[in-house]
Amino acid sequence: MNSSFNLHQFIEARKAALSSGKPLDAVLLELQGGSPLDLLENLGRHFHYPIRWLEGLGKLQVDLNLMPISDCRRFSAAVVMDGNETWLLFSDPVNEELTLWAERHAIPYAQRVLVLQSSLTRLLTDLESTTNALSGVLDEGFAEKQLVDSIEEISLSRIDETSSQVIRLVNSTLYDALGAAASDIHLEATAQGLVVKYRIDGVIVHVASLSGVQFNEQVISRIKVMSELDITERRTPQDGRFKVRIRERDIDFRVSIMPSVFGEDAVIRILDKDHLSSKMAGLTLDYLGFNPEPMAVIRKLAAQPYGMLLITGPTGSGKTTTLYAAITEINDGKSKIITIEDPVEYQVAGVLQIPVNERKGLSFARGLRSILRHDPDKIMVGEIRDGETAQIAIQAALTGHLVFSTIHANNVFDVLGRFEHMGVDPYTFVSALNGIVAQRLVRVYCTVCRGSGCPECRGTGYKGRKAIGECLIMDDEMRDLIASRASIRKIKEAAKERGIQFLRESAEELLRNGLTSQAEIDRVTFARE
Repeated sequence: MNSSFNLHQFIEARKAALSSGKPLDAVLLELQGGSPLDLLENLGRHFHYPIRWLEGLGKLQVDLNLMPISDCRRFSAAVVMDGNETWLLFSDPVNEELTLWAERHAIPYAQRVLVLQSSLTRLLTDLESTTNALSGVLDEGFAEKQLVDSIEEISLSRIDETSSQVIRLVNSTLYDALGAAASDIHLEATAQGLVVKYRIDGVIVHVASLSGVQFNEQVISRIKVMSELDITERRTPQDGRFKVRIRERDIDFRVSIMPSVFGEDAVIRILDKDHLSSKMAGLTLDYLGFNPEPMAVIRKLAAQPYGMLLITGPTGSGKTTTLYAAITEINDGKSKIITIEDPVEYQVAGVLQIPVNERKGLSFARGLRSILRHDPDKIMVGEIRDGETAQIAIQAALTGHLVFSTIHANNVFDVLGRFEHMGVDPYTFVSALNGIVAQRLVRVYCTVCRGSGCPECRGTGYKGRKAIGECLIMDDEMRDLIASRASIRKIKEAAKERGIQFLRESAEELLRNGLTSQAEIDRVTFARE
């Protein structure tokens, strides 16, 4: 091989091989001359990989469980067994996707062996000719186990063993965020580099600042690879998801990538379904920490034979959890309960749960129509977002079904305006409505330091949250006021006469009991309510 070989020439040869379909080594030999063995030795020296000459070797034992034949062809690679050792044979030393695969499967650098593509192609061709296709079908019974085994596992020891600084950072961030009980991870691009933040108990907490714009790009690219997103697209938003195993639990992560002035930001929602599902088995309204009054109202509304119960509040205020707690309490196995959600965040035994899939045409409205043909008794709609969904939900409540749903509004009275703006007739709406509950989650003082800040609460002074709520129950007079489009002032006065406790009053009760601070109740409730 010519001694003037360099990386630029290799990249050009690689492009030519990809476009022509020829083996990479064949293109290099055409350009540079020399023998195949000389070429392999030069590649090994240049890219600092051990090499292996496959010609003349006996039949190698290929591990198709770790790397299926389709991945072997895609990567131009194969995993082979040599005694008790595992070797990754590959022919493209600059294939970044293969490098990430090797890191994910914990194959040490010293066991990644460079071979010629033509030799590897012959190995795979011989393998395919002797492999019984039917065995793959018969082995499908083990597909679930193999899928679990293919999930990347993140642990402290594996983080320490990872050679890539970017992969170590991403894995460490995921591991620590789960340990901190964060709901979201924020990776924010700045002019200097990257800022890492967690959302804990509903509040953003700064974790680390990393310098280097290039470092920011590499971290976002790693997240995209894990989420199977387009790493070359940096101008438009992208959404994806991935799964890893941490602390012997399979954790789902929902990813949102957004372009910004300084590059791209990523927000990663943590969905620990195994942990949540175990909590769901014993989830009740008592678990959420409501005061006795709103808890009794929610239980009463959830026990009605038909009608509609609405839970309102901003994103992250615990609306869905409250609905699940109510459904869990009434789930006695004697009623058909069906939910449609975006996404299904908790899994509840004995409940048919349907995920929204807009790409396939399954919206809340379309799913709700189908649910009504499935003989339900009780229906949960994850969120009412539009007039069509609202109309169908109301009709279901008017025809003998108990409907639970959420809607974004600031308080129970703003819900009335939301439905009016959706074009829903007020009389029809209140005829179906049993009641509305508005809720917030208020951080409470850390029980270790009582608000002064300690390692247990990461110096914030708060640890955990309690739910507060205001409840508007429908009766004939209240329905008449709403149906006649009475002013919000009159509706509020009627609610006060019925003993409603506003959100601010519930928050102030926590303050009086020494459970939280003035700053915290000002953060989550409006002072003039």
